[in-house]
Amino acid sequence: MSISAFDLFKIGIGPSSSHTVGPMIAANRFAAHLHDIGILPAVHAVRIELYGSLGATGKGHGSDKAVLLGLEGNLPDSINPDHVEPRLAEIRSSRTLLLKGSHPIGCVEKEHVLFFRREALPQHPNGMRFVALDAGANVMTLKEYYSVGDGFVVSKEGQRVNLVQAGSIQVEGELPYPFHCGADLLRMSADSGLTIAALMMENEKHWRSADEIREKMLGIWDVMAASVRRGCSADGELPGPMKVKRRASELHRQLKERSEESLADPLAMLDWVNLYAMAVNEENAAGGRIVTAPTNGAAGALPAVLHYYTRFIPGANRDGIMTFLLSAAAIGLIYKKNASISGAEVGCQGEVGVACSMAAGALAAVLGGTTEQIENAAEIGMEHNLGMTCDPIGGLVQIPYIERNAMGAVKAINAARMALCGNGKHYVSLDNVIKTMMQTGADMKTKYKETSRGGLAVNVIEC
Repeated sequence: MSISAFDLFKIGIGPSSSHTVGPMIAANRFAAHLHDIGILPAVHAVRIELYGSLGATGKGHGSDKAVLLGLEGNLPDSINPDHVEPRLAEIRSSRTLLLKGSHPIGCVEKEHVLFFRREALPQHPNGMRFVALDAGANVMTLKEYYSVGDGFVVSKEGQRVNLVQAGSIQVEGELPYPFHCGADLLRMSADSGLTIAALMMENEKHWRSADEIREKMLGIWDVMAASVRRGCSADGELPGPMKVKRRASELHRQLKERSEESLADPLAMLDWVNLYAMAVNEENAAGGRIVTAPTNGAAGALPAVLHYYTRFIPGANRDGIMTFLLSAAAIGLIYKKNASISGAEVGCQGEVGVACSMAAGALAAVLGGTTEQIENAAEIGMEHNLGMTCDPIGGLVQIPYIERNAMGAVKAINAARMALCGNGKHYVSLDNVIKTMMQTGADMKTKYKETSRGGLAVNVIEC
């Protein structure tokens, strides 16, 4: 099945695309399944079993909250983040959940939401099982789903089920430019005379009109920009036992106060790039509304680089924003098709590393790079993130991910600049580095892949 840019850039809530967004979509689909097969009125309770990385770090990533809200019929792109905690409090106090928004069933979390921390389902580290029970606690039906990164969900049978999100559509037939790898992009661009962004636009027109694509894509940018604004204005602590202080708002105040001093510092813009990335990922960690780019844990890098373009590059405009996002999406789709963007499968190289690669190529595109230079920038962005582990302290997307997104954004800017200094010719291709990333992820020990059983997660004491 072909993948749209809007499958990659999803509007959702934090803190995790694979642990929050995906489970909410899976739970929503299970509730719909119960309705579709006609047994919903007879369901007395639903048992949710979370396995692998979902079992190990799902509590810190809000997977338990996501599945409860999904069973009630909510979806990540439409739920109001401000309503999440009040509704969860009602479910817990009443011990009642409204299945598909209307049918009351019993819900006691310690009995009905189970975390299997050291067990995994066979098809992916992010596995979950939903079991419908009747009044006698007998199994009526069950379904297994896998959250494979960026909010993509597949059933045990391999069917993609995340297309229930608002605005997602399916149209049969082949895309006009069905690229599957970087080599395809280079060849198709040379043959057609189209840029990567233009090729991507033509493919998107397979599903939507040009006006709708522009409206939706600029809407994605508006959500990204809004997450930066909220992050820059929010004070206090992030959820969880570590009581991590939000830093973006204070950094924002400092940067505004010393604007004249910054004129003498040629690297002052990096402070702003750091700010933009940290603001988004603090919002994500707080359960706010963000855009997966390509995941929640890596949601800050790409908006930070796009803010760098709009704030620091003369002549930046809405057309440039379109070029940036379409170019980034084309690169991200190659990773999705040929490797993985799941930290539970390949470590953080598949999240922040891919975000860095996408942002690097996209920035090279809006700075006037050739197709070869864009591909080179994307390759550099990943090459120097190879082997990055996924080791969230306390199972929370806070440390090291907030700073890690800022570092990814700065690397992306440097990768684009390095590529633009050359002529596009280089030894390591984007396809080579994607293949290497996937192999590296396969070789990486499981404890370094979003389980909180290795790396910083075991060497830093939670306070």
